[in-house]
Amino acid sequence: MDSKEEKHLHRLSRHILSQLVCLGRHTLTNLLTTEGRQFVDWTADYRMYSKERIDCENIFGQIRKEVSALNAGKKLLITALDDSLLRKTGKKIPGVKFARDPMGPPFQVNFVRGQRVIQMSASVSEDGQSRMIPVMFRDASTPDKPRRNASIEDWTRYKEDCKARRLSVRGVECINGMRSHMEKDWDLWVAVDGSYTNRTVLNSLPDNTVLIGRIRSDAKLYHLPVTSNTISAGRKRIYGVPAPTPEEIRTDDAIPWQPVYAYASGKMHEFRVKTMRYLRWMGSGKQHTLQVLIIAPLRYRLSQGSRLLYRDPAYLICTDPDIPADKLLQAYLWRWGIETNFREEKTLLGTGEAQVRNPASVKAVPQMMVAAYSLILLAGIKLWGVKGMPQPANIPKWQDPNKKNRASTNDLIKQLRAELWADSIASTNLSDFVSKQNSNRSLLNIKIPAFSAVLHVNTG
Repeated sequence: MDSKEEKHLHRLSRHILSQLVCLGRHTLTNLLTTEGRQFVDWTADYRMYSKERIDCENIFGQIRKEVSALNAGKKLLITALDDSLLRKTGKKIPGVKFARDPMGPPFQVNFVRGQRVIQMSASVSEDGQSRMIPVMFRDASTPDKPRRNASIEDWTRYKEDCKARRLSVRGVECINGMRSHMEKDWDLWVAVDGSYTNRTVLNSLPDNTVLIGRIRSDAKLYHLPVTSNTISAGRKRIYGVPAPTPEEIRTDDAIPWQPVYAYASGKMHEFRVKTMRYLRWMGSGKQHTLQVLIIAPLRYRLSQGSRLLYRDPAYLICTDPDIPADKLLQAYLWRWGIETNFREEKTLLGTGEAQVRNPASVKAVPQMMVAAYSLILLAGIKLWGVKGMPQPANIPKWQDPNKKNRASTNDLIKQLRAELWADSIASTNLSDFVSKQNSNRSLLNIKIPAFSAVLHVNTG
């Protein structure tokens, strides 16, 4: 490794650390002020992304190795795949398009400008509780639309690019990429929502890979064809007689409900499920023999003493008909961790807030931010386990430590800040108000680097 590569890696490590402890908006200028480098030339930090001098895929490669090491005894990796939208306001940012606002009300479809990204997270579990770690994060934006008077070749190229950059195609690339980084004797389970339960994904699954996804309630299913010893003309039958739809299975009293226990929300819950195995669906053809899992609606109360409400039932399919219902259900419940990942990446770590317009920077900067998020989650698991907690002294008085199931991302960030700034502010009394006002209040006269970084963090 030459000196230039060492400088780039050192600069990247500073950005990752600053990304985790930054107090303001997570722009590159605020990351520099968090480092205390607001008075130093910043061009090299921007060129590191725009000139593609670093590859964040190498960081995710190391993260995948660490996650695999934590799951070494199981020979099984349970993952989740989903896409999200990073809000953007600039009109000159490459890949930013108008898209449907997922946070909009159900009675009104709203559109917002954003950058589409796709992510795969892997599960690290301990006694039923799981923590999802992002192991792959890529740009999934669509190509720019040509002008109306563009040539036919431009429009033809645009349509071909749209097909090649569909979310389903990007999802297949992520699954195959994840599978290529795993040992051949390992099993890969991928939990997805309904948008990825389609023909494109199902027919492109690699070996030793199981897909668990949601399906429509009125999906047309078929039994396996009846084989006979007689030789007949024509092709072999793929589908047998029609099977009941998932909704018909749910409402059929002849098929009993089975009690299944799974871990969710910090404790074990009892679910009622129905299963039907060895089915086929036109979305998967003859490549996969499926099983269908129907989860009964869960009841809940908005407040203590209020009336019982019921959620919608869930209909799942699995490409392995021999997986037990409890393991299949538990794997899909862990899929919710990727939704938590997206929320924390956007709110706590400000992914997407960086104001960059270079095409390479637009892709690399969010990757760096998500990689920093994965690293702090891995550090927390290695130090305290999935269910562990940092030092109790860092928990606020208004929080009951007995009610916390595990360390939140906010707890890990606060612990990191405390360890980084402890030495710098050790000589300063922060236990109470000062008794004497200091007449010298100029920020330039403060000699403590940590104070300087904190006080200048919002100047970018």
